Amino acid sequence: MKKLCIVLGDQLSLSLSSLKAINRETDLVVMAEVWNETLYVKHHKKKLVFILSAMRHFHQELKKSGYQVVYHKLDEKLKFSSFTEVIEYHIKKIKVEKIVVTHPGEYRVLQELKSCGKQLESNIDILPDDRFISEQSTFNTWAKNRKQLRMEYFYRELRKRHDVLMEEGKPVGGKWNYDAENRKPAKTGLEILGPTEIATDSVTNEVARLVEDNFSSHFGDIVPFNYAVTRKQALIVLNEFIEQRLVNFGTYQDAMIEDNAWMFHAHISLYLNAGLLLPGECVRLVEEAYYNNKAPLNAVEGFIRQILGWREYIHGFYWFVMPDYAEQNYFNAARKLPEFYWTGKTKMNCLRQCIKETKENAYAHHIQRLMVLGNFALLADISPQDVNNWFMVVYADAYEWVELPNVTGMALFADGGMLASKPYASGGNYINKMSNYCQNCHYDVKQKTGEQACPFNYMYWGFLARHQKLLSGNHRLSMIYNVWNKMTAEKKQAILESAQQFLNSNEIQ
Repeated sequence: MKKLCIVLGDQLSLSLSSLKAINRETDLVVMAEVWNETLYVKHHKKKLVFILSAMRHFHQELKKSGYQVVYHKLDEKLKFSSFTEVIEYHIKKIKVEKIVVTHPGEYRVLQELKSCGKQLESNIDILPDDRFISEQSTFNTWAKNRKQLRMEYFYRELRKRHDVLMEEGKPVGGKWNYDAENRKPAKTGLEILGPTEIATDSVTNEVARLVEDNFSSHFGDIVPFNYAVTRKQALIVLNEFIEQRLVNFGTYQDAMIEDNAWMFHAHISLYLNAGLLLPGECVRLVEEAYYNNKAPLNAVEGFIRQILGWREYIHGFYWFVMPDYAEQNYFNAARKLPEFYWTGKTKMNCLRQCIKETKENAYAHHIQRLMVLGNFALLADISPQDVNNWFMVVYADAYEWVELPNVTGMALFADGGMLASKPYASGGNYINKMSNYCQNCHYDVKQKTGEQACPFNYMYWGFLARHQKLLSGNHRLSMIYNVWNKMTAEKKQAILESAQQFLNSNEIQ
């Protein structure tokens, strides 16, 4: 009698609850590269290389740690389309007492595992994913009966509960949040170190050939490939961020510079989401950097808020609101995603830069995603399903639990305010303030209407005008609507005509 432990592709951690529940000498661990997981969206080539290589390296780590492991590759004779087929194959080969798996990160996978258990009449024990700092029950208790689920208050509770940046029950420095100090544009002459680059090995090179051979029609570039694919390598990336870039991370975390994808960011979200790094260790190492005078409080608090605050909140929120959340479309947005999201062929330099870097790296930092790519999709009323699909395809850190709330709730306000207190809409002035993109753009950010005007300028007001009935009651938009209502009829007409002409133009069709 054996336990069968299934380890999924985003669960690459020896601290996994399912691994703790088995005997490494007698029970069997199974990992499988299954076709459905590579094709349910057409993942960025670099994303596939990262995930498959990291899985294969983790398989080696499991063997070195004494586990009995069977690993199935995509390119072997024995091929599997689904996790159900993998489980069915193994329970026919050995007498299985129980199947154990750590709770998956996506609702669709959870449903498959539950359905598999019923179909095969096997006992599948789905254990909590304890790689997160906060248990789901903690979020559910916090969220129950609240009218608004705002991250800031959940973050404060976790800070207190886990004693992070706290002194005698109060936040270090006297404030919970230093976001106001973290919105500086990059100044001229600022020295920006490049990201940590990890050399590929034979395993990664083999996977890269596999992906090129089997997924050549997918979006994105494979080379250069410099991502970590093991825990040891991911820790190198984390430590180099702390030593080299953390000091400036806070101040410039919202800044964007043409042809500089990396800035002062940590570039560890793909490692966290795949299990190579754990959020608790990242928080503690960065907290230590503050106490060791290696980084200022605004940088340290800003980083910790993204992990202990936003990441933990998003995970809890996802499982609290699913499955209905996937269908949210508050504005009834139905426009198809413009082709330039795939090609980068647009006269708008900000979008061209962000899409180019996304194609090259399977990465863009959070302001590029929210205030450029997401902002345009919001203002153009692009279908939430199309936008969510695009984000799932193109980013190496994208799994539905983190992608869906960030896009549907934060970028598109498609949930009507369940997650965010207002739409994160802006005109061209914000992008001009936080980047140098506008300097080399076909359009003029200072012009508000007409053929040469920055499309963000008139699209912003056009969006607010179209949805005034839905948004005018939002107290955070009252001053904005006062400005709109005081505009002359002629000015409003010029704005709306410019917006309509652009939305009907070849550029976004």
